[in-house]
Amino acid sequence: MTRTFGILATLAIALAAAACQRESGPDPLKLTGKMFVFNYRLAYATYMVTLTKAEAVPDGSIVVARFENPAGGDALTLERKLFPKLEKVVLESPDVTCVKKDRPYTVSIEVKGPEGQSLQKLETTVVSDVDQDIMPAKPLVEGPAYDKNPAVFSGGKAPAHFETAKCPV
Repeated sequence: MTRTFGILATLAIALAAAACQRESGPDPLKLTGKMFVFNYRLAYATYMVTLTKAEAVPDGSIVVARFENPAGGDALTLERKLFPKLEKVVLESPDVTCVKKDRPYTVSIEVKGPEGQSLQKLETTVVSDVDQDIMPAKPLVEGPAYDKNPAVFSGGKAPAHFETAKCPV
């Protein structure tokens, strides 16, 4: 009886210790969506990645995303705080240019705890089904009321042909 109690106590302690270690559990965030967003009215494109919390993260945790720059050069970095009560995390990159159809672009995401320790790393790719040159070269609207952009609509009339975005590199 004493031996059985000792084994059960040891097993309970081992299970409790294992439950405290984040490394043995599932990842805290699950990738649920990824795409390029083309805003033709304002003439810009961004990456958008959505994640859902699968596990609780410690208060003060952050997520750091690095988006491959389609125009070349350094990756575009975004850092967001993770809030305990929010179940979804939406990461939208700074504006990008030179997006090409059917080319995979890399996105690296890292979840960091309050002390900077890595809780999770994931990497994915985002592919566009259109080239960015379908976008207008200049925003079609401006201001909070989305007024027609006078640089595009002369005399309030649409041009016969809209100038499209060009990749600067």
